Amino acid sequence: MGRHRKQPATTVRRSSLIALTGLVPAGLVAVTAAATDATTTSTAAVEHDLPGVDPEAAPELVAAPQAVDIAEVAHAEARQSPSADPVVKTVALPDDRASADLPAGPLGIPGIAVAAYQSAEEQLAVENPHCGMSWSLLAGIGRVESTHAYGKADADGNPIKAVYGPVLDGSLYGNNVIYDSDGGELDGLGGYDRAIGPMQFLPETWHRYAADGNGDGVADPQNLFDAALTAGRYLCDGGLNMRDLSQQSKAILRYNNSMAYVANVMAWSGSYSSGLAPKPSDLPRI
Repeated sequence: MGRHRKQPATTVRRSSLIALTGLVPAGLVAVTAAATDATTTSTAAVEHDLPGVDPEAAPELVAAPQAVDIAEVAHAEARQSPSADPVVKTVALPDDRASADLPAGPLGIPGIAVAAYQSAEEQLAVENPHCGMSWSLLAGIGRVESTHAYGKADADGNPIKAVYGPVLDGSLYGNNVIYDSDGGELDGLGGYDRAIGPMQFLPETWHRYAADGNGDGVADPQNLFDAALTAGRYLCDGGLNMRDLSQQSKAILRYNNSMAYVANVMAWSGSYSSGLAPKPSDLPRI
């Protein structure tokens, strides 16, 4: 978002938002407790994105703290600092959004879903290299749980139609009764819980593992990027190694304690890796 300045000839690009932290008094910068030396370094680097600003010629540009939106500064710092705890919430979005137009991946998987799974693989390779998480395994989970957010998500990875599982009130055969754990904050229900988002997390589990996969400072279970990274962390938890099929099976069973479920996820994972559609015999009824 643009910032209004006294000299209209100076343009502040959207990517330069974090540079505005230099305009905030020290007491206000403290709104983000997660600021680190790395964040300070990133901030200094981004300050070079302000072309033509000479502190001596235009001192008012250095001393205008009233022009800063503190909420935006905190949001920008969350993007810069991987250690910042994301806000856990579901973001309300309009219904008239367009689906992302990225080319489809193997077997027709939506391109935006591929981008989310691959992004999660890359981030997990840095934060937990022992796990050996592959994007195709996350895609296998996403295929079985929601057919990749019903196959339609916008360019930011948000499903065009929010993804919810059945209400876990005991009315559906085979499902446990799970009483409300978050006051309906994430699943919009009181009394009972239901799974949420394209990777189908229960609210309580989401709060425990919630990750910000797209760097916007929010961990939204409906967002493909956030959900994929959170699923990866959930599967990797406890030191499991996805390169070992027995440990991979153990991880997948956390989602659904069914070997038929494990077989379906592994079949789709292998198919996304090879580009060959799974055989009906590889997909037992769950």
